[in-house]
Amino acid sequence: MSDTPFTVAIDGPAAAGKGTISKGIASQFGFAHLDTGLLYRAVGRRTLRGMAPVEAAQALTAEELEQGGLRTAEIAQAASKVAVIAEVRAALVEFQRTFARRTGGAVLDGRDIGTVICPEAEVKLFVTASPEVRAERRYLELAAKGSDVTREQVLSDVRERDARDAERSTAPMKPADDAVLLDTSDLSIETALAKAVEIVEKVRPANL
Repeated sequence: MSDTPFTVAIDGPAAAGKGTISKGIASQFGFAHLDTGLLYRAVGRRTLRGMAPVEAAQALTAEELEQGGLRTAEIAQAASKVAVIAEVRAALVEFQRTFARRTGGAVLDGRDIGTVICPEAEVKLFVTASPEVRAERRYLELAAKGSDVTREQVLSDVRERDARDAERSTAPMKPADDAVLLDTSDLSIETALAKAVEIVEKVRPANL
């Protein structure tokens, strides 16, 4: 195994498939994986319990990311709200950068990995899909879990979150200049993952 760090940065909006693709790449190559959205969800959950956002970010521990219950719609909205706070993002940057440059390769997915957290990443992907496709995916996911939501409500939430992520003053969600765009609107997850693996394989060192 190479001692040289190798980072795959994957960004994109909610329900585009970046989480599934990130996990697939990590599994394919034996890289460590960090869903950075969980950091903000964990902070968001703390705020829902009454803690101030910046204090919640500064007190966050890795163990909290292993706890269940972080993927509810309520926590997702709370996460999106705390993510616009510059002091919250600053408190979580070092955690992410340390993870990214670990020995043996790392995959991080989020919204500002390639632009802010790991601008030196060897591979940068921006995974996206149309709002309507992403809303339908999220609706089916939530409905399967028994959530009482409508398609219209989920689409509205997706568009609201997209706007908040893209328009925030600190680390707005956007593709890095050298990121490869992967639109999954009309792709199966198997095809999207295969395309992403091919991109990584072209760059990955032979000894990693």
